[in-house]
Amino acid sequence: MIDLYYAPTPNGWKASILLEECEIDYNVRPVNIMDGDQHKPDFLAISPNNRIPAIVDNAPTDGGEPLAIFETGAIMQYIAEKTGRFLPQDPRRKVGVMKWVMWQMGGFGPMLGQHGHFKFYAPDTIEYAINRYRDETLRLYRVLDKQLEHNKYVAGNDYSIADMAIFPWFRTYKRQEIDLEDFPHARRWYDLLKERPALRRGLNVGKEGMDKNPQDSANAREKLFGIKEK
Repeated sequence: MIDLYYAPTPNGWKASILLEECEIDYNVRPVNIMDGDQHKPDFLAISPNNRIPAIVDNAPTDGGEPLAIFETGAIMQYIAEKTGRFLPQDPRRKVGVMKWVMWQMGGFGPMLGQHGHFKFYAPDTIEYAINRYRDETLRLYRVLDKQLEHNKYVAGNDYSIADMAIFPWFRTYKRQEIDLEDFPHARRWYDLLKERPALRRGLNVGKEGMDKNPQDSANAREKLFGIKEK
């Protein structure tokens, strides 16, 4: 059994989608990031970077003690390898998947996150920061669109953890004010993925906790962004 330390965010959805797709039994351990649960010692013992998601595999394949894993790329690779699903064993095809997982972790997620932060949450409007991260967000959408021009899925003809890593951030396009008409190949891919039942189940995990907005709470702004009221 896997314990999933989770909040319903784009990064949290990566793990919940993969667990649903792999049909693994798991327990959801909610982490209230707006109240600062991610800073508590018990959670830091599992995820020292104080970020969700994290998992604890209580039955690792080596038969040893429970195994804690943080960072979504490591979590997704571990689960895929444990189940033998959504990550090819062939070295070249495996690299083809993992480089797009790393692209998401190193670029697509962080850049969209920074764009959203400066556009919606920063206490001061900084046009340079907003424009800088919007330009990078649009560039990354173009990179993805180009990759999908000749591929059914991100890493080729097979659905993989690369698709699951990218999709949760991609689906924030409305909030990011991105016009998908400019990215027809990515739009085709998005429409294909959102019909997957397991993916939809993964997005619904903890959905009842999504009615809160950090903008509405001084405590949440401080816990999430370090913004203290003046």
